[in-house]
Amino acid sequence: MNTTDNPPKRNILITGATGQVGRAVIRTLKDDDSIKLIAAGRSEEKAAKLGVAWRKLDYDEASTLSPALQDIDSVFMATDYTVGMLRQSKAFINAAKRAGVHHIVHLGAPGDDDTHVDHWGWHQFVERYIEWSGFSFTHLRPEIFMQNLLGYGGAKPIEEGVIHHYVGDAKICWVDIDDIAAVAAECLREPVKHSSQTYRLGYDAKTYHEVATILSSVTQQPFRYEPRPAAEFLEKVLAAGADYAYMQCAHNNYQNYATGKTPGADYTFDNFETITGHPPTRWEAFAIRHKEAFQY
Repeated sequence: MNTTDNPPKRNILITGATGQVGRAVIRTLKDDDSIKLIAAGRSEEKAAKLGVAWRKLDYDEASTLSPALQDIDSVFMATDYTVGMLRQSKAFINAAKRAGVHHIVHLGAPGDDDTHVDHWGWHQFVERYIEWSGFSFTHLRPEIFMQNLLGYGGAKPIEEGVIHHYVGDAKICWVDIDDIAAVAAECLREPVKHSSQTYRLGYDAKTYHEVATILSSVTQQPFRYEPRPAAEFLEKVLAAGADYAYMQCAHNNYQNYATGKTPGADYTFDNFETITGHPPTRWEAFAIRHKEAFQY
């Protein structure tokens, strides 16, 4: 066989494969015959539904890291929303270095390099460790997921047309998870082209009041936004067993949004079409696409 005509496929590992973003990345890359896609996660049963190869990966079980990373060229890296992400990420990056991984596409959090939001900064420490470790890298910093209004952490943010959230009347930037996946896919397909880049991903700035108006128009049902205090959020997520340190940071950030203390909350970015070749999703299009899910 002429290996010049038939170069070996690159092995790409998708961590967090059964999560929202991981699943979307796999959907986007699944039919690309130039790569071998491998899902990584704790549950083989859940991963079986993805229709790709699977390897066990549990960030809290060090013995699973090296086997999962064997013969992997590029990684889509997403970690848990807990303070443990710092420990998990360091161990994973070290294992990836030992395994000879070339490129890491890291899913981070919003904000510029001068962010004062605690957990956004934690993600940036992970970015710096990736760089320090000598990898080719692409850092993704997505804004607020549009899909959060379809359900978040097992909770319903909309009940009978009433949206509850904790950011007051702030205008914030949004991104469709499918658009995050589209960017991630391009970075995994062409690591050289996207190496050493930090992409902030957010393309539509809206208040929750404006989102409610769009949902009303699309579904022909009444929607309205009812702001709630951030303390209610913290009480609910802690009662559900969420990590205190991470969620305390989220609580503080919600308070800052509501009081106008988060600089650049409504910034949008113009990189999407250059990266993917098509325009990003706006709220109207997202609402139309998910019209059935929003109706009540």
